[in-house]
Amino acid sequence: MCSLKMVSPRPPTTIFGLQRQITANGDGFPTFLPKGVKDIKDPFARALAQKIVRIPVPLQMENFRGCVMSSCIKPTVQLPDKSPVVLLHCFDSSCLEWRRAYPLLEQACLETWAIDVLGWGFSDLQKLPPCDAASKRHHLFELWKTYIKRPMILVGPSLGATVAVDFTATYPEAVNYYYPEAVDKLVLINANVYSEGTGALKDLPKSIAYAGVKLLKSFPLRLLANVLAFSSPLSENIDWTNIGRLHCQMPWWEDAMVNFMISGGYNVASHIKLINHKTLVVCSENDQIVSNQLSVKLLCELQNAVFREVPDSGHLPHVENPTQFVKMISDFASGKLN
Repeated sequence: MCSLKMVSPRPPTTIFGLQRQITANGDGFPTFLPKGVKDIKDPFARALAQKIVRIPVPLQMENFRGCVMSSCIKPTVQLPDKSPVVLLHCFDSSCLEWRRAYPLLEQACLETWAIDVLGWGFSDLQKLPPCDAASKRHHLFELWKTYIKRPMILVGPSLGATVAVDFTATYPEAVNYYYPEAVDKLVLINANVYSEGTGALKDLPKSIAYAGVKLLKSFPLRLLANVLAFSSPLSENIDWTNIGRLHCQMPWWEDAMVNFMISGGYNVASHIKLINHKTLVVCSENDQIVSNQLSVKLLCELQNAVFREVPDSGHLPHVENPTQFVKMISDFASGKLN
């Protein structure tokens, strides 16, 4: 395996050997990112933000027909003989969540995508499609079908694990003659798969729902969430709070969040026992948000799973202990974890 070492980031300039075609401002950031990206101090976040691109994903659902310019990080190399790693993110987050793990995954010689789930991240949703669970699943499938086209190692932290379970349960086998099965293996990190949707929030009047969403993106609430998620110095938590709420500055964000909230969200607990894919269940030693007991319960309900704990980390081990986390992913991808 390649030696993994956190080094000062230098953004790659090519994708699949071709010059990247990205309109950037004077700081090297794509122009579609909110202006607040310039205030971020974390060098890994700044480097990864410069790699974000938008790709057209065709969608047909309800009354929406057209392409969504979807934000993601594309791999710098393509390895046809290996399953690509596809990274999802937590609830109401973005691909910047992978700022510290992504360069290590590339060092580990893994073809890696980081995808913004529909309704979050930095896509162009001025013409807003539905952002409920079914639409998020459809968007991920169409992106996979259009660009990846091979069985993938699907990685989901927290609610991203719910997205991964929902997707895998819906597309368990080959889609048709022309496409292979979508998922090769699963990695579920501090998985929030037992929550029952958005609960009573789905019945809120829209005016109150919008008020709640405005509160959700407020700096104090986001900072509190970061303090619970990370055992880091205050100055670092403040910067990470700004990273975590950057996508909230997208003009469509409030509408997308309300749409998801009143749709009822995800409820996938009944799907877990149906999944027979090889799965790595990851929990953190010091997670203050999702109980480790739920990770053990998930391990017991899955048909083909292994379990690993990441030391010295909270809810997001890929941010706090990326070296240890990426070694687990690399070993799992190569078949060394049994």
